[in-house]
Amino acid sequence: MNYKNLILDIETLSGQSSKIATLCLNRPETGNALNEALIAEMHQAFDQIEQTPTRLLILKANGKHFCTGADLNWMKQSKALSKEENHQDARQLAGLIQRLDQFPAPTIAVIQGAAFGGALGLISACDIAIASKSAKFCLSEVKLGLIPAVISPYVVRAIGARQARRYFLSAETISSKQALRLNLIHERCKEQDLSSTVETLCHQILQNAPVAMAEAKQLIDDVSNQPIDENLIDLTCDRIASIRTSPEGQEGLSAFLEKRTPGWREPSADKKPSANRKPSTGEQHHD
Repeated sequence: MNYKNLILDIETLSGQSSKIATLCLNRPETGNALNEALIAEMHQAFDQIEQTPTRLLILKANGKHFCTGADLNWMKQSKALSKEENHQDARQLAGLIQRLDQFPAPTIAVIQGAAFGGALGLISACDIAIASKSAKFCLSEVKLGLIPAVISPYVVRAIGARQARRYFLSAETISSKQALRLNLIHERCKEQDLSSTVETLCHQILQNAPVAMAEAKQLIDDVSNQPIDENLIDLTCDRIASIRTSPEGQEGLSAFLEKRTPGWREPSADKKPSANRKPSTGEQHHD
């Protein structure tokens, strides 16, 4: 499928049927600003990615900036929309971030330049975020009389409510060093080292069991912010019992005991974790 606003590369792993998907925002002349067309194409790209077994998803961008937030023309259009129309418009971005957040395979965001507004929702929805040392971040919505509503569940989960109060209200620019301290990103490196840093991480991740990683993501959702009671303890015991007796768990244990490399089975395209991941949706517009 041909895309105008992004580049989708799906690479087949050597000797396997599984693939690595790289989704690259490709509106460098606008700073990869989000608009209705880009969001629609990203939904289409997810439709395509979900049709094939995927071991890893990388989200990146062409040009100087990762994403400068909402496109100016898109913002002008929203100004003329009714509340109900704005709600439906916001649902497209909310649904996109939710798809990224609930994607069963590991996801990595690769950030350079500016990452403003809605970009922080995309970054926070990814499992891992790696940025160049020169990258800058900003939750700039209140400068425009708006709020970061749609992205708020993901950003607050990433940086915590206390830090969100400061940066939602101040709209100050956040350096990559600050972003690392805030848990908005996991690692920072020189921009020329971004590709090699991501490649090293991908190599590490691809050694791991694909179904177990999907189950681990689900487990994090299920235990986060839950009381440590008998129900939660029973849930965790059930999860480890299920994975130990699964084909993948049996292979992993056998390989460890026999001191050999495990032969992971390729996940099917419709493989889901043991429970549906909890939805996180926003309700209002622009980032």
